[in-house]
Amino acid sequence: MSGGEFDFIDRFFRPLAGNGALELGDDAALIDVPEGHELILSTDTLVEAVHFLPDDPAETIGRKLLRVSLSDCAAMGAKPRGYLMNISRPASFDDQWFASFSTGLFQDQHLFGLSLLGGDTTSTRGPLVLSLTILGEVSKGRAVRRKGARAGDVIWVTGTIGDAALGLQALLGEVDDPGGILTGRYRLPQPRTGFPLQDFASAGMDISDGLVQDAGHIARQSGVRLELEADRVPLSPEAEAAGPAWLETCLTGGDDYELLFTAPDSRTDAIREAGKKAGLNVTQIGRVVQGSGVVVLDANGREMPLRKTGWQHF
Repeated sequence: MSGGEFDFIDRFFRPLAGNGALELGDDAALIDVPEGHELILSTDTLVEAVHFLPDDPAETIGRKLLRVSLSDCAAMGAKPRGYLMNISRPASFDDQWFASFSTGLFQDQHLFGLSLLGGDTTSTRGPLVLSLTILGEVSKGRAVRRKGARAGDVIWVTGTIGDAALGLQALLGEVDDPGGILTGRYRLPQPRTGFPLQDFASAGMDISDGLVQDAGHIARQSGVRLELEADRVPLSPEAEAAGPAWLETCLTGGDDYELLFTAPDSRTDAIREAGKKAGLNVTQIGRVVQGSGVVVLDANGREMPLRKTGWQHF
């Protein structure tokens, strides 16, 4: 580790700073909010050996850190504006590691159209800890929330479900992944920022802790029951190749960062058209009914017993 804290910032992170960051030279950033818009804020933390493996490439860790927060923006129908980042750095992570880390961030900043606004750096004797707070912009009153699902609504997901959870298992040697597709989904989420969720969703969120568990958040916040049909949940060819023994992992594993949302049945055509324009598969996987909680039904309409519902930190 060479130089001091400010040298570290100058070399790796000042090149990432954009409008409002004041070249990372002041105590805070300055952000204008256009008239008729609201600012959304969301924060995520990645911890070494909890959210990523110690030997994961530094470049993908930087990109994953940004993309999980971009997914939060997509889930609320917001356009990303910029982000703040905090780093707790152990001495074991050298400058070359952070050069690759910042390169990954640089690539995704250009891809998704946002920049670094500021943050904080500290040393630590523990694991590497990376925190990112994203700022997004949404038209006033149009943010998509977990509250709002109504009985009769259809439940939808984007993309495919379970790839990331199986990707982790592949890295641990439990699942075959000859093409690296599953591993890639674990290391590099695909935030659905181009999908206009705010145009039709009654409620929504992104899937970070597992489909079943996150469906439970919508059910609880909306005061309804979500019925998920297991055989309609979209799986990739790679996930299907893993076999039926891994279905529960697909339904309950984390890190998908796909969108889960509810919408009136009358919006079906509009949703399919929006998916087509975004180049994204969007699939109906169940219905909202009166009641509470979440139930997963098999092909015969019977409730499937699950050992767990999703990822829990505590």
